[in-house]
Amino acid sequence: MLEAWASFKSFRPKDESSPPSEPPPPEGGRNPEVDFHGEKRSNETHASKTDPESLLAKKGKGKEAKLCYTGHALMENRNGLVVNACVTRATGTCEREAAIALLEEIPGGRQVSVGADKGYDTKDFVKECRKLHVTPHVARKENSAIDGRTTRHEGYGQSQRKRKRIEEVFGWIKTVACLRKLSHRGVRKVEWVFTFAVAAYNLVRMRNLGIA
Repeated sequence: MLEAWASFKSFRPKDESSPPSEPPPPEGGRNPEVDFHGEKRSNETHASKTDPESLLAKKGKGKEAKLCYTGHALMENRNGLVVNACVTRATGTCEREAAIALLEEIPGGRQVSVGADKGYDTKDFVKECRKLHVTPHVARKENSAIDGRTTRHEGYGQSQRKRKRIEEVFGWIKTVACLRKLSHRGVRKVEWVFTFAVAAYNLVRMRNLGIA
């Protein structure tokens, strides 16, 4: 999740005829205090007036919802280098959809595997992976879409161990590359700066590996 350059106060009803949810600012004031308690807000009824392409999303139950985008990266396991990346709007299905789009761009037709967490353990994602000749090494949840025919192989365990290295990429991007809070608006510009940050990460990683 990449926090958008937009405040929660900009998340207003899409219907412009609706009355504003907050009182007008006092004379000379540009940033009044607003109480959102008890007010229902969703992406279906509201949109940011500052960055309309950002969406309200949260990382999990009990987490704070924020206006944001979602950055996606496809990493090769051997060296931990990012081979492809993109940015999408933060919808509930964007992670799996973006993963399929990135996998489709892998050159060649040989069988490969992809490691992923439990959020990718769905029948649709597994089905799409197999169509692309990609073995889905996803972490299993209850009523998993994969079974022992996939998990019995040594490669599955390796994928589960090494897939966590992707967190190093996102951690570097948010801290060193300063993308925890975005300075750009709109998917196109955010994707540009995200891709630039990923390229910089790869250069640092290659230097550390001694292959630059």
